[in-house]
This record gives sequence, structure tokens and C-alpha cells, in this order.
Amino acid sequence: MSRLLLTLSETTADNALQNGSFDEVFLWTRNGRTNFSGGVDPYLAILGAVHPRNVDLVRIALAVLAADRSVYRKAWGSNWNARDFDLTVEVDDIGIWTTHAEQLARIVGFLSGDHWVFSFAQAPVSVGVDLPIEGQHHDRTVLLSGGADSAAGALLSASELSGDHSQSLVSQYSSTVISPVQQRIVRAIKELVPGIRQVHHQFHLHRLSKRLDGSSFRSETSTRSRSLLFLALGLAVAERAGSTLWIPENGFASLNPPLGPDRRGALSTHTTHPRFLRELSALMQSVGGHGLIENPFETLTKGEMFRRVADVVGVDAASSYLSSTNSCSHTDARYSRASAGSSCGVCFGCLVRRAAFNAAGIPDATIYLSDDANGRYYTFVRQKSIVEPLRDFVDRGIRQRDVMAMSLPEGYPAQDARALSQRGVDELRGLF
Repeated sequence: MSRLLLTLSETTADNALQNGSFDEVFLWTRNGRTNFSGGVDPYLAILGAVHPRNVDLVRIALAVLAADRSVYRKAWGSNWNARDFDLTVEVDDIGIWTTHAEQLARIVGFLSGDHWVFSFAQAPVSVGVDLPIEGQHHDRTVLLSGGADSAAGALLSASELSGDHSQSLVSQYSSTVISPVQQRIVRAIKELVPGIRQVHHQFHLHRLSKRLDGSSFRSETSTRSRSLLFLALGLAVAERAGSTLWIPENGFASLNPPLGPDRRGALSTHTTHPRFLRELSALMQSVGGHGLIENPFETLTKGEMFRRVADVVGVDAASSYLSSTNSCSHTDARYSRASAGSSCGVCFGCLVRRAAFNAAGIPDATIYLSDDANGRYYTFVRQKSIVEPLRDFVDRGIRQRDVMAMSLPEGYPAQDARALSQRGVDELRGLF
């Protein structure tokens, strides 16, 4: 069991380090010493007077991500281990979160695949004055990661809204190479949907590499909890905007049927799984915060999403727009002397993307490292490739036991999940 603390007080952090009561201590302050960077303070003053429960959720999500990154897993693939976390977080309302601690632990455990126990301590009252920020109302808030699905969702949202309406786009990035991708998408939406009113919130909130004593944190790479922070920030913006939060993701990827036994554990993610989104929404409404979450593309494949984009802006514009996004699971290609933000072409994200372009009849102008005629990235591509497991998965197809293992939420018919997954498999079959 790893015992960890997120505190907003330097005194509390120093005392915890001195008495050794926690394995890791994370300090997040508005000014002064801190273990986090990104220009966002623990009271979200940059957004104005955010509802306290949504501020709490961002603190919890950041603590979860910091803990996730700071404790190594023992193995990979089918031998991937579940870790045990005892995490204490300073929040505004200890009582309400303590009442829902077990519910929170189940949700986070479903997301990361680990065992969580949550405890709460009283956060210091903000000493600053959070002034109201005018003009924050928007009819829709949309998560914009820089991937093709989020770009498709942001564009389709903009096309639905008339000139009297507006949208707020929310981005969070860990790798700096994704930031310009997100910004290009925002500019492209304005060109493709003239007159749309929108604002773009871009967050770069992440744990630093050094502890308060100057030593280095451990750096676990299989961080399946990143989406919780993304959603928490999105809900904070949506609360100020007075709108529902859209998280655009094709339904096939959201269900994420494992390709085989070795695709379980760290290689399978519940980032946008319908059960996770429903349970997080229910939790936030239970604690009294803003928790309206919707995935409008839950019943669509990626190719079907792409076709909707082409229907709105035309095939040529859809090709240019969607090809400018980044769906690759790997951001470390630069270590193989590839351009920053390159797409490998052989990970799950890239392969589903390529299949979607093909299925939608849209030319794919993305440059993939796997297509390099000179073989300069052969070693990198070989290490990242899941082509063979994907081929086996397509040949096998979707079985009833695959659907039974999807942890579908109540009210999601198994036959619908199987039909959607089969359409996703049919798109992938077009690659082989």
C-alpha cells in the first residue's frame, strides 16, 4: 500500500515529510514552492468563482494522476499488476467527499485498474479574491485533445450552433508537441465555420520531476488516470459556462474490446468508457457539483464520425482538417530523430484512424513513420507495432464473451455494443 498526500499548505507538506507519515507528498500552491506547473492554481482562480465541488474534483484528479505517475508497476501486458493506493487530498468539504469516498474509489479504480482508498483533509481557505469573469456563458463545452475524434466533435458542434450561440473548447496536454496541434484545430474551425463564437482554454497542468527535497520522483509511464484530470478541468469550465461537457470519442474505441490476453491491463484503457463517464457524472451530481457529461458519438465508429465531417465541409476539407490531427499513442518518436508530433502508423490509435479514413472514403494525408521508404524509423516502428495482434483480432471478430467482458453500464444493451464493435472490426478489416 502506497500512502500519498496532496496538500495546498507548505507547513503541512513540511510536517508530513519530517514525520515520514506518507510515501510521497505533493504540494500544490498558488505561489511559492510547488510540485506542479502549468499556470493553474489550486483554486482555479483563472476561471473565476468555480463551484467548490468542481474545484475539489480537479484537486482529486491531479492527486490521482501524480500518484499514478509516482508508483511503478511491476510488469506489463497480461502480467500487469494492480497497485494499492491510500491517497489523502485536501478539499473544501471533507464531509461530502468522505460520504462518497468508496464511490470515488470504484470509479478511479475502474479507470486505472488499481485499488484506491481516499481520505480527505480540510483545504486552506483561499486568501485571494476570486473576481467574477464576465462573458463565460457558452452553449456547449467541448474537450479538444488534438486527436481526430475530438477535432471532429468540435467541428460538428460548431456547425450545429447558429450565429447566436457559442462554444468553449478545453484542452489539456502533457507533451508540448500537442499544444500547436490543438491551436491549429481551433483556427481551422473558425475558417470552416465562419462566424462561430468560441473560446479556447488550454491547460498544461502536470507534476514536476522533482520532489520538494530536490530528489527525483519515480516516473511510471502507463498513466491511465490522465483523462480524469482532463474531464475535471472540462467540467470546471463547463460549470462556469453553464453548459453540458461534450467528450467526443467514437463508441468503438470507448468500449475498447481487448485485442487479446496481452491487451489487458496497462494496454487497455477506460478513458471514455460509457460506464466511467456515467458514474463520474452521477458522482458529481451526488456531491452537488456540475457533472453533465455527454459523448454524442457513443453509438458511432470512427469512420462514421469522419463521414459526418465530410458531409458538413466536403471531402477535401475533411481530408485536410482531419489529417492535421494527431491520434498516435506515442509522443517519443523524436528520440528516433523523427519530427516532433510524428505518427507511428502502427499503434492502435493510428490503425483505427487509418481504417476510418479508408471506410469514410476520405484521403488520408497524414505522414506515418511506418511508411518511410528509407526505413529510417524501422526499429521504433517495430517496437510500437500491434499490426499482428490487430490482424488476429479482426480475423477472430467480436464474440459474445468479448461483449460480456466490456463492463457495460446499466441500460446499455449488449446487442448494441456487439453491433457497434462489429462495425468497428469491419472498418479495421479494410486495412488487411
